[in-house]
Amino acid sequence: MAKKDPGPQVKDNETYEALRDEGASKEKAARIANAQANDSQSPSKKGGESPPYEDWTKDDLYERAQEIGIEGRSDMDKDALIEALRNH
Repeated sequence: MAKKDPGPQVKDNETYEALRDEGASKEKAARIANAQANDSQSPSKKGGESPPYEDWTKDDLYERAQEIGIEGRSDMDKDALIEALRNH
């Protein structure tokens, strides 16, 4: 079965498809593929200075999940919120 072309918004189809095969969401795969295709970005380098999610309070995790629109967040415990945020 042929894979569907993700469209012109994805700049690196090979990376996108590899990430999708590994289970990444369409949004996450596109974000990473586009960052790797952009010479001015270095997605392999560590990001900002935020503490790890494990150090956040459940309320802070819930607020972040709300900001990015994670569904079902009100029923999630702290570990589930962390997993949902990491996999978004």
